Amino acid sequence: MRHTEVERELELELILSPEHSVPVPARLSYRSDDPYAVHIAFHIDSEHPVTWTFARDLLVEGVFRPCGGGDVRVWPTKAGGRAVVLMALSSPDGDALLQAPVPQVSAWLERTLRTVPPGAEGGRLGLDEALDQLLAR
Repeated sequence: MRHTEVERELELELILSPEHSVPVPARLSYRSDDPYAVHIAFHIDSEHPVTWTFARDLLVEGVFRPCGGGDVRVWPTKAGGRAVVLMALSSPDGDALLQAPVPQVSAWLERTLRTVPPGAEGGRLGLDEALDQLLAR
């Protein structure tokens, strides 16, 4: 089975306080062989980028309404008259609040949904092929 990767580079804002944020280059990645997950790599030009992986459904829903819990929470809002999506990421190493422009995130998500439509993810995992190979032995 051929695998497809859908990537998008964009600039996120790391929110440091209500009045201050800093731009953070990021790469959104989606792979059809890992159909339930999205990956966001931060500081993509650095030697050691930081990558977060979480459910694609969480980001899809978060563009429209607050969702998530625990380590990843996502919700839509307005900032400076623009539609943005906020992502609150928590880890033992610290917390981050990131803001991304909804139009770019939505366009990228649409490409991922055309690559592997919702509900079709299970068929992309290759479990049937792996089971057939295992049983053929």
